[in-house]
Amino acid sequence: MAKEYFWLDGKFVESSKATVPILTHSLQYGSGIFEGIRAYKAKEGTAIFRLEDHVKRFFSSAAIYSMDLQYTKEDITNAIISLVRKNKMGSCYIRPFAFYNDQRIGLSVKDKKISIAIAAVNLGSYFKNKSSGISCIVSSWRRISSSILPPMAKASGNYINSILASSEAAAAGADEAIMLNTAGHVAEGPGENIFLVENNVVITPSKSSDILIGITRDSVIKLAEAVGLEVEERDVNREELYTCSEAFFSGTAAEITPITSIDFRKIGKGSAGPITKTIAEDYSAATTGMLNEGFEDWLTYI
Repeated sequence: MAKEYFWLDGKFVESSKATVPILTHSLQYGSGIFEGIRAYKAKEGTAIFRLEDHVKRFFSSAAIYSMDLQYTKEDITNAIISLVRKNKMGSCYIRPFAFYNDQRIGLSVKDKKISIAIAAVNLGSYFKNKSSGISCIVSSWRRISSSILPPMAKASGNYINSILASSEAAAAGADEAIMLNTAGHVAEGPGENIFLVENNVVITPSKSSDILIGITRDSVIKLAEAVGLEVEERDVNREELYTCSEAFFSGTAAEITPITSIDFRKIGKGSAGPITKTIAEDYSAATTGMLNEGFEDWLTYI
């Protein structure tokens, strides 16, 4: 079996040796930041999807948490490309992770070393029922708000909130949760942005709805507009979840996943709707370099 490597602080390290102590600050307190990126087997070889945008968001998360990464965006971009090459991977999931690599007990991060690790691993469909659609419930747990924790940062600690919602959904027999914000409007899934379709209009919660501003979300908006669909970014009321004709999640891991029931109510015909299918097909084509002109700059071939 070929060795698998991680990139850690500027060096390639065998995955089994890329370890940290139990008392590492970010393991104890959730003080790390990360990204999720996919590479695909595309028409001209392996291509990383929207790499520049993901790296930019990684640094934005660091800025929000005042983390000095000691590397440039170009450094991290080149490290990601080099890692995928070294692991000889085609389609894969890439996880850059910056964390406080310090064992001293205490919340303070002053003078604590920041390390960066990058992993590239195989990952198929995030949801086992992705093609046929998934069931959701509206969680009783509210999405964190900017007055509590910054939702725009892809920070490790934020996802404790998401884990609570996902666990609640699983206990209820659903595939995933949908979270409302503290104002009672629809926010997002635990690890996905959400879209609704009504009267051929594609609707998604606005940036002010305490969402992570997803790169796949942005891709969906651009792909929908490219085929002439109207897109609305606005507050979404909970009841709209029950009356829409289509619903789907978007995300790097989830890609485009149809939602076929919410709170045990069938959405539309209970299967992926025509607009969801169109966007899913176009997204797949965009990630593999098969879409018509206009989206070539989304791919970084290695």
